[in-house]
Amino acid sequence: MSGQAVKRIGVLTGGGDCPGLNAVIRAVVKTAVNELGMTVFGITDGFEGLVRDGRCVYELTPDSVRGLLPRGGTILGASNRGNPFAFPATRKGRTVTVDKSRTVMNRFKALGLDALVVIGGDGSLNIAHEFALRGMPVVGVPKTIDNDLSATDYTFGFNTAVRTATEAIDKLHTTAESHHRVMALEVMGRDAGWIALSAGVAGGADVILIPEIPYRIGRVCERIAARHDAGRTFSIVVVAEGARPASGRAVYADAAGKRLGGIGHKVAHDIARKSGHETRVTVLGHLQRGGSPSAFDRILASRFGAAAARLAVERGFDRMVCLHGQNIESVPLADAVGKLKTVPPDGDLVRTARDLGISFGD
Repeated sequence: MSGQAVKRIGVLTGGGDCPGLNAVIRAVVKTAVNELGMTVFGITDGFEGLVRDGRCVYELTPDSVRGLLPRGGTILGASNRGNPFAFPATRKGRTVTVDKSRTVMNRFKALGLDALVVIGGDGSLNIAHEFALRGMPVVGVPKTIDNDLSATDYTFGFNTAVRTATEAIDKLHTTAESHHRVMALEVMGRDAGWIALSAGVAGGADVILIPEIPYRIGRVCERIAARHDAGRTFSIVVVAEGARPASGRAVYADAAGKRLGGIGHKVAHDIARKSGHETRVTVLGHLQRGGSPSAFDRILASRFGAAAARLAVERGFDRMVCLHGQNIESVPLADAVGKLKTVPPDGDLVRTARDLGISFGD
């Protein structure tokens, strides 16, 4: 590809944290410095680091990323509230949003960067694409525990989140059986139920409720009743945070309807009220984002990071690295954002779950 040589690149982690972020940073730095002769700069707290002053940017070397492979979180920090195109600011005592995109473009140029590697989910990558349209040389790396980006078969962090949820189901089985209770486990999944579905199948859940298949509480209770009639006096119900009843909408923790929360408690309350069975709820929440990444996520994150560094030096800008089958490839960022990969209600994994006797409450 034509253009000046890429020698100085920046890297940032946007959106929520995720197991494997540090592994990507490590791979970007080691590949860029050791193999491609580039200099790498870390930008703290996502795009906010390019809005604020120069103290938010520092050089990353192979020594500075030593030991990061098994470490959760991100050494660069992350933010899902720092969209430069709608940046929060205080004006006359009120919080308003202002466009700081020009500030980011100017900071990028002042730092002498030749490319920017953005590690993020749909929101961060959409911001990256907007900057690419304005001339910033950007490379994307897909990150989300929800596995809901349509342009890649898998995102790193998902495997670890499923492992965490599955381990929770395993533990809930013993206490549910001991006390003859129904246990509801709420997991993440705002618009896509991949974590709930995968962990539910792996953990042997009896009911799985996901956003893609609206449920009826009566059908859920029928499944629980059938188990009790068969002598199985406990049940495990896995609930994605975005699950919703057929007669209503998703449950929100705030009056503005912006932050999901509470569906696990609602399902547990409704089961207890309608069936009479003692029911308890566990909300995993941010436990799914934390901890050491699984071997699968360490490998995938490392492959993504190395590929992103190579894509930058090849000037493959406004593109995102991705996994297709067994191969790491790249796709235009425009194709990677704006379309979520949700669970097909008639897909193979849902059919497998039904074959195993798992109810979706429909």
